[in-house]
Amino acid sequence: MRDQKQRGPARDAGEPPDDRIPAAMYVRMSTEHQQYSTENQADAIRQYADRHGFRIVETFADEGKSGLSIEGRESLQRLIDTVVAGKATFRAILVYDISRWGRFQDPDESGSYEYTCRRVGIDVHYCAEQFANDGTPTSAIIKAVKRAMAGEYSRELSTKVFAGQCRLVQMGYRQGGMAGFGLRRMLLDMTGAPKGTLRHGEQKSLQTDRVVLVPGPDDEVETVQWIYRAFVDEGRREGEIAEALNDRGLVTDLGRPWSCGTVRQVLSNEKYIGNNVFGRHSFKLKKHHVANPPELWVRKDGAFAGIVDAATFQRAQGIMQERARRFTDEDLLERLRALHQRHGRVSGILIDEDDGTPGASAYQSRFGGLLRAYQLIGYTPHVDYSFIEVNRRLRERHPAIVAEVIGQLRDQGGGVEQDPDNGLLLVNREVLVSLVLSRCTTTPGGRHRWIIRLEHGRRPDVTIAVRMDPANEGVHDYYVLPTIDMTFELLGEGDRLRLAEDNGARLDVYRQPDLGMFYRVAERVALRVA
Repeated sequence: MRDQKQRGPARDAGEPPDDRIPAAMYVRMSTEHQQYSTENQADAIRQYADRHGFRIVETFADEGKSGLSIEGRESLQRLIDTVVAGKATFRAILVYDISRWGRFQDPDESGSYEYTCRRVGIDVHYCAEQFANDGTPTSAIIKAVKRAMAGEYSRELSTKVFAGQCRLVQMGYRQGGMAGFGLRRMLLDMTGAPKGTLRHGEQKSLQTDRVVLVPGPDDEVETVQWIYRAFVDEGRREGEIAEALNDRGLVTDLGRPWSCGTVRQVLSNEKYIGNNVFGRHSFKLKKHHVANPPELWVRKDGAFAGIVDAATFQRAQGIMQERARRFTDEDLLERLRALHQRHGRVSGILIDEDDGTPGASAYQSRFGGLLRAYQLIGYTPHVDYSFIEVNRRLRERHPAIVAEVIGQLRDQGGGVEQDPDNGLLLVNREVLVSLVLSRCTTTPGGRHRWIIRLEHGRRPDVTIAVRMDPANEGVHDYYVLPTIDMTFELLGEGDRLRLAEDNGARLDVYRQPDLGMFYRVAERVALRVA
């Protein structure tokens, strides 16, 4: 359904004027259920218009567009621009419901666009909602709740989808992304039987189908293996290998000439030895792309048939790491400064594309992350990656907090053993305890939020969640969460608990200002005293 203006038939001179209120219709559909098809929305809006004395004079439609932000929603942008410019031929805007107006993560953003329209005398009507948008205190409260619910739906869906993707990755299935040069995506049915390879741009059509990686054409497989031989056995650099491939008239899987960066990607990606790795980057809720540290990656080793043997792959990684060790810290930073001067910016891709600069992984291992290297040359990225530094600090603090808990328990006479593999604490040989730190984040509206990840896979009896303060420097409070109480109603299908500053009695009953109560419960007493 495209944007369009609707005009009725010409009126006869003696025909009474149409005194219905001219209105614009706005419809949006992302990829959700047929309930939200633009046709169904339009039918419901027309029925509402007939009942309430509106006539549709213009339609604005965003099809296949996410409601998380106004970016990319050209029709909503055009609608707002028309209103602001005073060019509107309508005096009302009809929308199916609040979620079609948008699932904005900040409810105030949704309200701001409505206020922009109302300020010039154009009201927004939500046709399928069970309340009238008439400006009364009741409608204002319901709208605020509905807007928050619309945004929360996307957050919960994002968490559930990510959890589902992680489970499928650990089962050996491919989740998104192109196969890469030398590999192909094989479609499997629900029984695991092959259905055929997917071409570039094709997607599975059935929800029960799965995708795995398989070796590609023989000539591409041989080219990948030659790249490794040239690098490992012949000692050629990535730039030399790219030049040789281009001289042979070969192109990448995207049909582009080879470069230092594309060769380095082949040499460093574990999928060529059959490992399934997911979560290197995040792009949740239409926020900025973020490079995640390796400890946050989800992986399944040996998921696919590799086309390079593991020993050759490890030798390639060792060569790149050893090459980086030959540079002093100042050498690495000087090359980074030169890269910044040439391009005016720095990124992991630019580092990998430069043949005279060790790969981005070298800077990550040497300086504890790319951000730290950027800081040392005085470069500040446009995107705020400060949370990565916060996560690093929390990982460093975790052992000290665990040691403090162990010490307090032992001071109370309790016995504590820590599993060296998973870090769980066995208290008094009876209770298995997981201790997690939760970073504090601040919403655009100034509210504080925490996400607590529960270790269901390790089956602890109790999770002690340490909520950090807004500066993520000290402890804000604790939640002592028995696993048996963490029901579907609280968590949904995921393993993450989202907390605000106040969470109601169902959750805040587990809240403690300190762990004194937990220590007292774990205290050993003589049987006669008990």
